[in-house]
Amino acid sequence: MEDGVTMKISMYTMAIDTFVPMLRSLSELLDKGAQHASANKLDPNALVNARLAPDMYTLDKQVQFACYNARNSTALLIGAESRPLDDNEKTLDDLKARIAATVDYLRNLRANAFEGAEDREIRIPLPNDMQLEMTGVQFLRDWALPHFYFHVVTAYDILRHSGVDIGKRDYLSYVGDAIRPKK
Repeated sequence: MEDGVTMKISMYTMAIDTFVPMLRSLSELLDKGAQHASANKLDPNALVNARLAPDMYTLDKQVQFACYNARNSTALLIGAESRPLDDNEKTLDDLKARIAATVDYLRNLRANAFEGAEDREIRIPLPNDMQLEMTGVQFLRDWALPHFYFHVVTAYDILRHSGVDIGKRDYLSYVGDAIRPKK
């Protein structure tokens, strides 16, 4: 509540219009990784298995988890079953195809499917006989989006750590449309 006015949140906009542009940026980051490998005569698929630390997931897993989080979170928000994808990507092109399939899935969801999503009870089983229980808006704000961004930024960090010439403009490439001269 702000100044006594209740603000309405579009769960569709917050989910789809967050996941899709970030996934497109992630795909462009993978393109830059391939360009880096080509320019430096490196195996582009070596990047697929790169990681930041021995106990962290590889680039392929970070991309897979980002896509999984986007797909599964939206499915939970609309009360649908998530259709999992096989985790069998071995190349940068495979990872780009996974991102494209995820974007297609998300773009085919309709705004009316999200009606009531903000109040939908979300329950996720956790280890040790525990479960996460949140409303849809809490889930999107406090669980789905942070997990999604974590995996996207970790994929970015792996590429950057591997020598790929990328920066914040690449990570937030879709924001470029909003940058313009002052009036």
